[in-house]
Amino acid sequence: MPTSKSEVLQGTLDLLVLRTLDREPMHGYGIVQRIQNVSDGALKVEEGSLYPALHRLERRGWIKARWGTSENNRKAKFYELTKSGRRQLEIERNAWEKLTAAVSQILETT
Repeated sequence: MPTSKSEVLQGTLDLLVLRTLDREPMHGYGIVQRIQNVSDGALKVEEGSLYPALHRLERRGWIKARWGTSENNRKAKFYELTKSGRRQLEIERNAWEKLTAAVSQILETT
């Protein structure tokens, strides 16, 4: 059954997280909310996908984490982009632009 929200494809999650953290450090729930808000509710990131992705990005050195206090005064882990992460964001963004251009070409071909 179709829903109004789309699950984020696994290959795009890294790109979305890196881009979201490019603006400012955020905790996991904030990342989920930002992606959902910016996409006008069209994209939904499940916690079961987000946290493994955050750990993977941290292991690769693209993000780093620190403990802090959230807006509602709770202890939370905040993630931020590293220099290596900013470089990777550009690589991912370029690859995404090439992919979407190729898909668009195919869809527009009659």
